[in-house]
Amino acid sequence: MMAARKRHKRERRKAQSAAEESESDAEKLRALVFTREWFHSIDLGHGIITPGIDDSPAKLTGLRLPTSFAGKSVLDIGAWDGFFSFEAERRGAARVVAADYWCWNNGPEFMTMADGQGFEIAHAALSSKVEKAVCRVEEIGPDTVGVFDYVLFLGILYHAPDPLRYLRHVFSVCREMAIIETHTDGADYDRPMMVFYPGGTLNNDPSNNWGPNRQCVLAMLHEVGFERVEVVEHQHQPQRLVVHAYRSSSAAADP
Repeated sequence: MMAARKRHKRERRKAQSAAEESESDAEKLRALVFTREWFHSIDLGHGIITPGIDDSPAKLTGLRLPTSFAGKSVLDIGAWDGFFSFEAERRGAARVVAADYWCWNNGPEFMTMADGQGFEIAHAALSSKVEKAVCRVEEIGPDTVGVFDYVLFLGILYHAPDPLRYLRHVFSVCREMAIIETHTDGADYDRPMMVFYPGGTLNNDPSNNWGPNRQCVLAMLHEVGFERVEVVEHQHQPQRLVVHAYRSSSAAADP
């Protein structure tokens, strides 16, 4: 009886110590999270959600990501804080690679959230196995990152100095399907075209280069080799477009 009581006390002290340590870790995480700027809104647990300027979870329905990536590999080009990389991992992907350069190497001279530390903080907090690839879109290829079942190319195309070249890189590493989300322009034209934004013409942001219209996005995807291209949703924003592009015309629809 005495031994059982002692064991119970030891277990209670151990549980209390673990709870205190967990609470301490949560406070340290909270301090890390709320002393910096974020782009993505990521649930890190412990009641902590990164204060991103982008309502990332709200985009999931519009993107129509597969409900399960089980057994699949996913490449997230332009990962920034990693919301969609971690979401692919959460949905069971066997391998996820988060690739970025621009948003991990600009820092205060552009915006303080573009220093790559947001990804590192979230990665550690989530005990994530997502792999990190620091590379420009121009460097993306089978020899540098490999080939993936799914490629996410979200919010990148209109920043591209050479959109067609960027899409060729996407195609080169895509085995099954690419999910593209982009700003568009020129809806009043009924043929493929793009609007060029010199300087900071669009939203006072010099990183914005092109506004392709819907016909142009579809035509470019076919041009680089995708056999079947489907418009999914405009995310209730007339100037945003979501497209699923398949390597094979016989590829199965999204689960």
